[in-house]
Amino acid sequence: MVTRGDDDPVLGLHRQDFQIFEDGKPQAINLFEEHTAPANAPTAAPMQLPPDVYSNVPAAPQSDAINVLLLDNLNTEPQDQINVHKQIADFVTHKQPSAQIAVFMLGSKLQLAQGFTADASALLAALNSKEFNTPARPIAALATRSDQATEQMQQALMSMSGARDAGGPAELQLKAMDRGVQTLDALQQLARYLAGIPGRKNLIWFASAFPISIFPTAREQQEANRRPELIGQMHETAGLLTASKVAVYPMGAQGIHVDRSMDADSGGSAQGDNFARDAARDLVNRTSNSAAMEQLASGTGGEAFYTSNNLSQSIESAIQNGSHYYTLVYTPPSVQMDGKYHHIEVKLVEGKANLAYRRGYYADSASTEAKAAKTTLQADPLPAMLVNGLPASTQILYQARIVPLAPQPAADAPRAGGNGKLAGPLTRYKVDLVINPATIKLDLAPDLTHSGKIEVALIAYDPAGKPVNWAGETLGLTLNAASYAQVERIGIPVHLQLDLPAAELSLASGVYDLSAHKAGTLEIPLVTKVAQ
Repeated sequence: MVTRGDDDPVLGLHRQDFQIFEDGKPQAINLFEEHTAPANAPTAAPMQLPPDVYSNVPAAPQSDAINVLLLDNLNTEPQDQINVHKQIADFVTHKQPSAQIAVFMLGSKLQLAQGFTADASALLAALNSKEFNTPARPIAALATRSDQATEQMQQALMSMSGARDAGGPAELQLKAMDRGVQTLDALQQLARYLAGIPGRKNLIWFASAFPISIFPTAREQQEANRRPELIGQMHETAGLLTASKVAVYPMGAQGIHVDRSMDADSGGSAQGDNFARDAARDLVNRTSNSAAMEQLASGTGGEAFYTSNNLSQSIESAIQNGSHYYTLVYTPPSVQMDGKYHHIEVKLVEGKANLAYRRGYYADSASTEAKAAKTTLQADPLPAMLVNGLPASTQILYQARIVPLAPQPAADAPRAGGNGKLAGPLTRYKVDLVINPATIKLDLAPDLTHSGKIEVALIAYDPAGKPVNWAGETLGLTLNAASYAQVERIGIPVHLQLDLPAAELSLASGVYDLSAHKAGTLEIPLVTKVAQ
């Protein structure tokens, strides 16, 4: 983005007006585009699908830039949650009637509260929904995903992938994650949801504290080296945000900092050395948090807001800020699989202006593929994306058709699915997936065959979020020229079957590309009946 003054966009620039440097060396600009998001961009019409057919293709505004609000209760103090809720409601009430936004909420997990809409009443209903307003709690509380339902689901899918004996006991224990790791995980889920939507995504993120660094300083890198798994999480998050074209706009939920330690109703503060130490610690925390916000914004091409108490106005500024931008494309000077961070600098040839852009990228490591393959055998990456209630992933696009099998199997036929304890009257459903081949990595061999490897999985949940039954398999794809031409026309078909009881259920489906490490997921509400 190029702005002057009070974030006024600079229009009408051309390729020759810019210079790009990577690690200090000038680069040739291969492609140049100017983008302006119209104020009244229509929402893409939902796909007209036959009955019992569903798709994870997201409905989003037909615009070069879209806007997403993230209400982060995980990293927001209870008193700040009230302030954020009030000011977002004020923004929604007075926003431009045509402005379309989506709302996500982060508590114990990331949830989509409201998809893209310009309807203020729908947005307010989502903000006020008890389902998404989790009880306030101190941000120091440790978050965990080791609930029983998640453990059962993880165990089921790991057995599908061959990571452990399907007949073995469910002994998997998911260790508790601190807020930083869980926040990185939520950003990855959000990036996967936005992956299937073209254009720039402005992520307006409200929190009291921002406990992560995606592009760390040298000192932070040294500290993170003590936790290698955190380095991998940071790199993956940066890569997903880059691929999905997400610019982060951190919003300080607390507004301008006010020292309340001496308020009459605060109970006062310790005196002497403790008082000075507390004040110094508070200053360090505020400075560190502001630096983290600036780093998140500058590293992704957004802007940080922490010097205003008017969050409603800040939201409007962020949306306006991200509505006009330029795309510059260049080819890195060398393909070094060194895993290092490479710095990018963009300059104007003449004149002065404020430039906001993505400041660099992590190169892949030569051992990335080997590590990924090893990781896949030890811990299947798909389960975490199929937890009940998570937003869809749209890196891989597909349709799913779910209907009762006809004819039904005999009463004494083996069960379809991994839950051997499932009993009672059941109906067998067939689930037919049709995967968009353009979203799957299919390698071309000298003999003109295309090959790839995918994992597909299903999990049926009851209303309490407990897995009812599950199924899945890993598929090797080898397509000759004729077969490849056919799947280009009609998609890649996959067929699964699953026995389900008569109940209100939700069916989470997923496709994972084991070569490209991308995923598509979709959760579908079902009302199942026992076949007659």
